[in-house]
Amino acid sequence: MTVRLRGERDRVHVEVSDDGRGGAHEDTGSGLTGIRRRVEAHDGSFALAGPAGGPTTQRVSLPCGS
Repeated sequence: MTVRLRGERDRVHVEVSDDGRGGAHEDTGSGLTGIRRRVEAHDGSFALAGPAGGPTTQRVSLPCGS
């Protein structure tokens, strides 16, 4: 698993990726939908890429005050 964190202007960006088999989907009851809801409730964005065969990558961007 790789976790990347970076700040850019007034946002913090987090990317989590793995070398698994892929196939992650929000509609499979994995909890990813809950993560999206929480992120978006704080004016953030959520992106998920989990093609079959992997890797799976989740990206989150949130506002971050100074």
